[in-house]
Amino acid sequence: MPSTSSFDITSTIDFQEVDNALNQARKEVGQRFDFKGAKADIDLNTTDKTLTLTTVDEMKMNALWEIVVTRLVKRSVAVKNFKEGESEPAAGGMIRRVISIQQGIPIEAAREILKYIKEKKLKKVQAAIQADQVRVSSPSKDELQEAMRALRDHDFGVALQFGNYR
Repeated sequence: MPSTSSFDITSTIDFQEVDNALNQARKEVGQRFDFKGAKADIDLNTTDKTLTLTTVDEMKMNALWEIVVTRLVKRSVAVKNFKEGESEPAAGGMIRRVISIQQGIPIEAAREILKYIKEKKLKKVQAAIQADQVRVSSPSKDELQEAMRALRDHDFGVALQFGNYR
């Protein structure tokens, strides 16, 4: 048994679940009365990690975003990792909104996590940033569980997942 235990804090999005949720949203948009005859488009770009919504006016844009969020939540996808952009004019009198998808923990959030763990003054708990994740280690598993509980209760602006327990 190792002398120190650890776990990793990550923030990932399952793009297959996002795609499934967007397919459900497209189907709902096609069936809704308020979208009859109006063009509404939902595009996912997994390489750029962006979601593009296109429709005719701001009211329909807000309704479209609400449908997408509802479907994402029903498929257990963390909506915190979707950073909504501003609406901008598009071709043909349409408007477009680009939503960026955050994959991994940004460096600012990772620093905030480290600072928060230090402020909690948990005995012998150490945290280190490793690329887009944070590793938390301690000789005491109870202290690690206390750190997890504290991190779950605090909002860092991204959805946190805990894994790779050792």
